[in-house]
Amino acid sequence: MKLSQFAIGGAFLFISSIAPANAQQTDSKIYDIINNVSSQRIEKDIRTLAGFGTRNTFSDTVSNTRGIGAARRFIKSEFDNISKDCSNCLDVKYQRDLVKPSDGDRIPMEAYITNVVAIQKGTKYPNRYIIMSGDIDSRNSDVMDYKGDAPGANDNASGMAGTMEAARVLSKYKFENSIIYLGLSGEEQGLFGGKSMAAYAKEKGWDIIGVFNNDMIGNIEGVDGVIDNRSFRIFSEPVPPTETERERNMRRFYGGEVDGISRQLARFVYTTTKTYMPEMNPMLIYRLDRFGRGGHHRSFNDLGYAGIRIMEAHENYNRQHQNIRTENGIKYGDVVEGVNFDYAAKMTAVNAINMAAIAWAPPAPKDVEIGGIVEPSTKLRWKQVDGEIAGYKIYWRDTTSPIWQYSRFVGDVSEFTLEGIVIDNFLFGVAAVDKEGHESLVVFPSGTYR
Repeated sequence: MKLSQFAIGGAFLFISSIAPANAQQTDSKIYDIINNVSSQRIEKDIRTLAGFGTRNTFSDTVSNTRGIGAARRFIKSEFDNISKDCSNCLDVKYQRDLVKPSDGDRIPMEAYITNVVAIQKGTKYPNRYIIMSGDIDSRNSDVMDYKGDAPGANDNASGMAGTMEAARVLSKYKFENSIIYLGLSGEEQGLFGGKSMAAYAKEKGWDIIGVFNNDMIGNIEGVDGVIDNRSFRIFSEPVPPTETERERNMRRFYGGEVDGISRQLARFVYTTTKTYMPEMNPMLIYRLDRFGRGGHHRSFNDLGYAGIRIMEAHENYNRQHQNIRTENGIKYGDVVEGVNFDYAAKMTAVNAINMAAIAWAPPAPKDVEIGGIVEPSTKLRWKQVDGEIAGYKIYWRDTTSPIWQYSRFVGDVSEFTLEGIVIDNFLFGVAAVDKEGHESLVVFPSGTYR
């Protein structure tokens, strides 16, 4: 940003030339990732998963052709094959926990909630993880019916197939941070797979940068009649439920009620998508999830991790949680014919490029503080990132703007003053930038100073 001063009537007028926040350096590898996502492979995986008849959490675990057991073995075998193709770059395993009827009213019997995990370790920060997840399980009209057909083509073979395809594409690259491709079970029974996996991550001390929960990414025809193959929703909670009373009190005076870590993750996805895939229309939804409903990212949010839900913009409730049937000329059921594979590929590319951008990025700055009370300028300081980086970028926006509007690269320093930018009129954040131009998530200030 350049500031020019002109004396007018004894006062100084500052005219700013401010770069838009999304005017960032682009990386040609990101375009290659987009081009390498295959709708044909996604279609094949969706048809295979739907072809198991039902993937209800309590369905058959022994058969190789029907039930959730066959589905999770297929997913694991695909991850194993991907790993073989990249010289065993993925650590593929099951992670499971036992659930009992006493754990919830959607648990008809004891069973293991089994997740499929594929970890691509980072070269520089192996304990820092970006996660993409899809749900393995499905349901029909009666969530307790574990024998009837529930193909779950869009909900959620689409998200699971997208996660598998992202692994195929991204496994060809090396990243500084680790990526996890995750198949979660027990979603329809009460988010049990996500709860189990989030608790496992906490126990292992994983530093989770963010979670992309993909739950229904293949439908373009809404029950309201809208057909849209470009738009998608990004759901994110405003602030973590684990915040302290002190943090809540600070927000009353310094702002930040829409600047939690999940909201910053959502803004990152929005900006990256608009930069590299301008044909897509990301919609920031300022809500944890759809009204009164839930998804597996919530399980990670509950433990203080950043997590968002990425999904289609227009749902078709006739194709969700429905027995396959025709009534009054209306077809019900979540069948393959209701999935648009090209759209699912675009949604998969959205995930893949954002995971790559984050996995290539340096760690975000810590202990960001802000000052400038009753001053004509805004001051920011932070703890610098270990290792070689290009420097830091300060972001700011109008208090009513959903996205970062302005930015300034300030070099490899630990503090900076934005002259002429009044602290009262904007919200601010800081990101780290490496020498290739990859940026961390933006960090909202957590403290103040004078």
